[in-house]
Order: sequence, then structure tokens, then C-alpha cells
Amino acid sequence: MARIAFIGLGNMGGPMAANLVKRGHEVLGFDLAASVLKAAEASGVKPASHASQAVKDAEIVITMLPQGRHVLTAWTDILQTAAQDTLVIDCSTIDVDSSRKAHEMAKAAGCLSLDAPVSGGTGGASAGTLTFMAGGSDKAFAKAKPILEAMGKRIVHCGEAGAGQAAKICNNMILGISMVGVCEAFVLAEKLGLSHQALFDVASTSSGQCWSINTYCPVPGPVPTSPANNGYKPGFAAALMLKDLKLSQEAALASGASTPLGAEAAQLFALFEKQGNGGRDFSAIIEMFRETVQAATTKGS
Repeated sequence: MARIAFIGLGNMGGPMAANLVKRGHEVLGFDLAASVLKAAEASGVKPASHASQAVKDAEIVITMLPQGRHVLTAWTDILQTAAQDTLVIDCSTIDVDSSRKAHEMAKAAGCLSLDAPVSGGTGGASAGTLTFMAGGSDKAFAKAKPILEAMGKRIVHCGEAGAGQAAKICNNMILGISMVGVCEAFVLAEKLGLSHQALFDVASTSSGQCWSINTYCPVPGPVPTSPANNGYKPGFAAALMLKDLKLSQEAALASGASTPLGAEAAQLFALFEKQGNGGRDFSAIIEMFRETVQAATTKGS
């Protein structure tokens, strides 16, 4: 079993670290929030007073942090303490440029590195069923795979440094676009007098099927485990969807890619967050479309 340092023990990092403990690994954790660190300790993670303390003597270091600047700051600290050949894995979702800079820092320090953002939300983190999209060398991926398998169900090596972040950004742009389309369709169905169940039964088994319908249906009833049945308590918060859509648009601008639907989805989620919905599940954006229809109907009457 490995000695692992885990930096960032929030809604995703906490349950991920707990799953490593369940698999028999020794996990030393650090988080700036004392309450979060205490919660992780209750799951078997050994608390550290500072990131460098957690990293000392660790064979593997995992970071799960909000933004690229946080990752670069943390890795600057980590790599001063980590021994050569330590494997450093970043599971955050950040911009590709920052990810590649982190890889360069690790290489200069004589460490192996992997960017391995995740998909699956808090439910997948708790259940250990996350998908990891990994970027880095074959050597780093081979060493990381057994560790990632303790936290996830599907581990995909997407390519060299930054490829994992690229895959995550593209995947979540698809997710944001598809959720907008699904929500629009259900609002249209409501106006046409079609029941939620009827639309689900058709779309989930025909050409309209997608994850946003089949697994994460944005209306109560058809999929009992979807957040729509729990007041849109987030599995994946709207603010995080907006963050990923912004990353996709930054990447599109930098690379010269045309992503008009991604840009529109980003604008819609920005409006939804501005209305105070950033902490709700991203599928709750259906309510904004209902309000828009209602406003238009009232204005036209």
C-alpha cells in the first residue's frame, strides 16, 4: 500500500481521500479549512498542519483545488519538499496552460506528474465510480493507475501533459450544451401539454437520448436519483458548470476553435449564476427557461 498526501479535501477531495483509506493506503491530508480537515480525519485521513508536512515522505501526492493559480502555488510548495521520483497528480479542473506549467515544474524537480481531472460529481466521488481523464507520460500513468482505480471506475490515458484537462473541458462543454437542450425540450413539452414521463420515455430510448436525460433528467420523477427529486441540491453546482464552460471558451479563443453553442451555454449559465443560483445543481437552469417563457407569455397577453 502507498503513502499518499492529499491536498484539498473539500466536496470532491474528501470522499476521494476516504476511498483511498478504505483501500488500505496511508493518507495524510491538508486543507486550509479546519472543519474540512476534521471531517476528513473522521474518515481515516491523518491530518497535517501544512501541505509540506503531508508531502514529506509521501510516495504520491494528489491535489484537488479550485483554480489553476491555486494548483501552481501548491505545487511550488509541494515540489520543494517532495523527493525525486515522487508522483504528483492534479485532479483539479483547470486551464490547459496552467496544467502544462505544473508538469514543467514537476519535471524540473525530478518528479513524475499527471493531470487527471474527474467526471462524476460528488456522488461518484463518494461511491468511487469517478471517471479520470489523464494526461502525462506512460510511466506516470502506469504508476498512477492503481491509485486512481481506488477512487474511480474508468481511467483513460488521453495523451501527454495537459491532455486530461483538454478532455475534461471538451466533455463538460458537451454536458453544458446538452443540458440546455434537454431543459428547453422539457419546457416546450410542458407548454404543449406533454407529460414529463412521456417525453422521457420517448427521448431516453430514441435519437434524443443523452446523459442529461437518461441519468440526470432535470425534472422530478423519471430518474429518481437525479437532483430534480431533491430540490436541485447539487451533485454538480451551476457555478462549477460555468467555470468549466468559461475554461472551454478560453481554450477555444486561444486555439482558434469555433464553439458557438459552447459560448451560448456559457452566457446562459452566467445569467443563471447572476440570479443567485450558483450553489444549486446545474440542471436547475430549467427553472430559468420556465420563467422566461412565463414572462414572454405575460407580456404577450
